[in-house]
Amino acid sequence: MASGDAAAKKYHHGDLKSALVAAGTRILEAEGVMALSLRGAARAAGVSQTAPYHHFADKEALLAAIAATGFEDLSAEMTRRAAGASDAQERLSALGLGYVMFATENPGRFRLMFGPLIGEKARYPDLLATANVSYQMIRDAVVAYLDARQASNRNVDANAMAAWSLVHGLATLINDGGFNADGMGAATLEELTGLVTAFLRNGLGRGA
Repeated sequence: MASGDAAAKKYHHGDLKSALVAAGTRILEAEGVMALSLRGAARAAGVSQTAPYHHFADKEALLAAIAATGFEDLSAEMTRRAAGASDAQERLSALGLGYVMFATENPGRFRLMFGPLIGEKARYPDLLATANVSYQMIRDAVVAYLDARQASNRNVDANAMAAWSLVHGLATLINDGGFNADGMGAATLEELTGLVTAFLRNGLGRGA
């Protein structure tokens, strides 16, 4: 079957949008967001240059869809890492590790997900919904951790923001070349993340 016929078959089966998002993601990670366009995604997906407009009004709409799949994959990685956690402390650490590992393995998508390139995120309800899932996972883990240690500071949102800020900051510093595991006395990125999240666990729930 010719590539055009295959592309048409995908379209009629409703897979065109997914194919374009996957193609756009590959371009984003390999060449950067400035190299990404609707036409480029169409070429990479093997469809006509007008095909993307069946699903995306413009480049920002494609970026929003790519970011949404990024949040889905982030949540999936966090869930996978935390699946075997035996208690609240271990789960919190595992979620943090999943967050950092996803971010450092997918730096292009990670920057897109949290950066300013999607100006009006409120225009994309799917993006907002998927973005909230990963944050809610962190928040729920913080609540369980505070309950387990009978913390004096029950400001859940402040503690959740502290947890999120720590793992997000670590991931951003690694992605932007701020430091690496070797330079921080750790053998691997997983070990470095464990060392950093230990400070978080020791601080959550304390203070006013």
